[in-house]
Amino acid sequence: MPNLLLIDDEIKLRGLLKRILELEGYHVSEADNAHSAFKILEKQDIQVVVCDVKLPDAHGVELTQRLKTQFPLVEVILLTAYGTIADGVQAVKNGAFDYLTKGDDNDRIVPLVARATEKAELRQKVHRLEEKVSQKFGFGSIIGTSKPIQEAIELAQKVAVTDTTVLLLGETGTGKEVFAQAIHQQSPRRDKPFVALNCSAFSREILESELFGHRAGAFTGALKDKKGLMEEAHGGTLFLDEIGEMSPDLQAKLLRVLETNTFYKVGDTKPTQVSVRFVAATNRDLQKEAESQHFRLDLYYRLSVFEIKLPSLRSRVEDIPLLAAHFVQIYAAKMNRPAPKLAVSFLEKLKQSAWKGNIRELKNVIERAVILANHDELTPRELPFEMQFGTANFTPGVATLAEIEKQHIDWMLHHTQHNKTETARLLGIGLTTLYRKIEEYEL
Repeated sequence: MPNLLLIDDEIKLRGLLKRILELEGYHVSEADNAHSAFKILEKQDIQVVVCDVKLPDAHGVELTQRLKTQFPLVEVILLTAYGTIADGVQAVKNGAFDYLTKGDDNDRIVPLVARATEKAELRQKVHRLEEKVSQKFGFGSIIGTSKPIQEAIELAQKVAVTDTTVLLLGETGTGKEVFAQAIHQQSPRRDKPFVALNCSAFSREILESELFGHRAGAFTGALKDKKGLMEEAHGGTLFLDEIGEMSPDLQAKLLRVLETNTFYKVGDTKPTQVSVRFVAATNRDLQKEAESQHFRLDLYYRLSVFEIKLPSLRSRVEDIPLLAAHFVQIYAAKMNRPAPKLAVSFLEKLKQSAWKGNIRELKNVIERAVILANHDELTPRELPFEMQFGTANFTPGVATLAEIEKQHIDWMLHHTQHNKTETARLLGIGLTTLYRKIEEYEL
């Protein structure tokens, strides 16, 4: 049921209007002055305010501006006994949905409230969607409490509200695109497109066409004009991942865009103007690349106005339990099953891993573990063999030969789903020996 608020110091008129609107299915609250109205608005979820212009403590036209500033999702309809064109125009400028004259427009009030309610509910839905997008792609989506990741987040939040070009540095899988999206979501360009392009995914010719677009007939197969991602990102943010893989001639074209906000489509003779915020990323040492002339030095200086170094997962081991629990929830939900708990031994194995693929590798490992889990707890058995017994998790001189043999037999039993005949065959031992080892190691 939509919630309305009537603000009028005339009790009889307010009561009449309340009864009319309640018969139409609205829940109606009342206030006889602006001060009381604001108290109600702070406590209740009001969609539409119907307000008299002349109140004991405020003028409705000026009050509209205050209402829209403090409660931007609320629609305001003004009522007056002495309507003037100037007041009506100013009310709409201040954000009023409409302006009615009492007595003359009585038959308009119900349909007008219906339209205002519809608009307010639509704005609220859009606002909720925007909040969901912000939660999914904003800084709140970056998981971790360790010092290295918090320092990176703090830097990103500071630069996000500006229009400065950002260069994200870090190993593969450290979450550079997640940071780029978060920067976009907290920037003044958040309502415009966020466009991502992996520069290593295309050949030089295709990358030029994808990035800058082309005119019909520019090359074989170019049958019609095509917008490039640069143009698609107009007003928003363009994320260029693996920027170090871009060819020198395309680097020159990109430098022109950074300097002049213009570029030429493939096959075009007229420049195209764009307004784009650039966020670039690379896992290379771009400064060394530039100094050794493998990357344009002038472009490097334009891109590296604000550098953010993203930490590897190895340098933020304390965040692994949080990340693992998060990914377990995601993949369990996708598979329509309860999220399993994480055994202490499982988490210890995760902490001991080298994580050369960083967060991306951890996601893959957790997804595999959730698929393999046939009980309510994830244990080391659900981890890949190399993580259970490999050199990444083995410290010479710590494990005895018997411990290594026990782990290997245990993994083989798990691998064969406890088919002891097959396990003995794979181990190259007799079935009697296997039974003896199982009893000896209490497997």
